Amino acid sequence: MTSIDLCGKTALVTGGASGIGAAAVEKLIAAGVRVAVNFLPGDNAAELAVESLNEVQEFAIKAPGDVSDPDDGPRMVAAAIAELGGLDILINNAGTARTVEPIPFTDLDAMTEEFWSSILSTNLVGPFRCTRAAASALNARGGCVVNTASIAGISAVGSSIAYGASKAGLINLTRNLARALAPNVRVNAVAPGLTRTPWTNPWSDERKSTSVDSTLLKRMVEPADVADAMMFLCRSGAITGETIVVDCGRGL
Repeated sequence: MTSIDLCGKTALVTGGASGIGAAAVEKLIAAGVRVAVNFLPGDNAAELAVESLNEVQEFAIKAPGDVSDPDDGPRMVAAAIAELGGLDILINNAGTARTVEPIPFTDLDAMTEEFWSSILSTNLVGPFRCTRAAASALNARGGCVVNTASIAGISAVGSSIAYGASKAGLINLTRNLARALAPNVRVNAVAPGLTRTPWTNPWSDERKSTSVDSTLLKRMVEPADVADAMMFLCRSGAITGETIVVDCGRGL
């Protein structure tokens, strides 16, 4: 299988200023890709993070916008494509758990209409909005989409019932978008396990240790691990509709 050379291509990474998204942005830039980095409007730390990426060479542009908003998400995508001059890669990474601590599945009362709406609008409808807005540009260049799902959407217990359902839906959406956008655009996903991110950093050592003990490799997933899988999918021209699990063997 011939590997696709990414040098000179363009990408949009939603939720790209921290965690897995930031790791993906760094690897794309290292491969010679010009990247539009999406983050929520008003996030000053994200603004500074994007600026720091350009200390050596102008390879990153700011793309503020809220993918959960039916108007702002598509606007952001269109603006990013216009500034980049086209689009080869879309990484739908923006997501939310909407909770600091995991919510027991028995606590059905915590799954309010507002909670469900926020989770689904960001984690499931958001990637659809962005992909639909980018479809024409991606089709013109034979591009690709990579979605950030989760092992919570496959079999593992996630942060809440709503979160797991949103990621299961995203895996299904990935397959169906692969059908919809073929033959010119490939659509795949990654499904990380417990990953060292700003969401998991505050967890107690005991909780992290319990999760690590359940993996075959006896370690947490690092953002760079997930970004490596994303890069593989961007470079692999014969894979579409698939979800790659990156969980250090937790599912086994």
